[in-house]
Amino acid sequence: MDNLGGLLRFPLDELPFVILTLVIAFTLHEFAHAYSADKFGDPTPRSMGRVTLDPRAHLDLLGSIMILLLGFGWAKPVWIKRSNFRHPRTMSIVVALVGPLSNLLLVFISMLTLYIVASSVGFESMSGGTFQAVHVFLSYMVGINVILFIFNLLPLPPLDGYRIVSEFLPLRTRLKVQQYEQWFVYIFLLFVFLPPLYRAVLGPVFGLQDPILDFLDSIIRPFFDIRINW
Repeated sequence: MDNLGGLLRFPLDELPFVILTLVIAFTLHEFAHAYSADKFGDPTPRSMGRVTLDPRAHLDLLGSIMILLLGFGWAKPVWIKRSNFRHPRTMSIVVALVGPLSNLLLVFISMLTLYIVASSVGFESMSGGTFQAVHVFLSYMVGINVILFIFNLLPLPPLDGYRIVSEFLPLRTRLKVQQYEQWFVYIFLLFVFLPPLYRAVLGPVFGLQDPILDFLDSIIRPFFDIRINW
């Protein structure tokens, strides 16, 4: 399948499924941040129009292009003001965590849906093209969302994992780290584009998708008479 001479991370004829997956994954992820912050008493996301399921409020052009090229990317960050929270540390952690958890929820729902479709209609009773389209879309929903779940939990600015870890740092240390936040982006890019660093650091981290999928599959599979390889 053509992927523009290796430029794209995904086959060109499957790009519509990838784009639809990105729209759903990024929108729900950022909405989860905005909605939880709003419920915890911070009006900032609502004032910026982020408490919405409209994808236009959340998608970032560069981040979307990166996931098409590299297989991972980002959306527009949701800005919050933790001082508006009644319990700043606890609520900040929850707000940061719900984003990745929304991606994990999409993984579970997509896996369950594919099991239901495959077991209820059977491979033979659904037209080949229809089942192939459903299978490709749900497979991307699983694959991309599990990567986004892992990626966003990395403890690097401005990712959710960093926001969670920073809440456990002493104030002096947190303020000191904040002075160098912009440099972490370049460090991360080194890990991405230098193969030895990628294999040593990011490769094993992204390799966690297999045990995560195996665990979720072990929850779903006992209820069905078929097995789907992820």
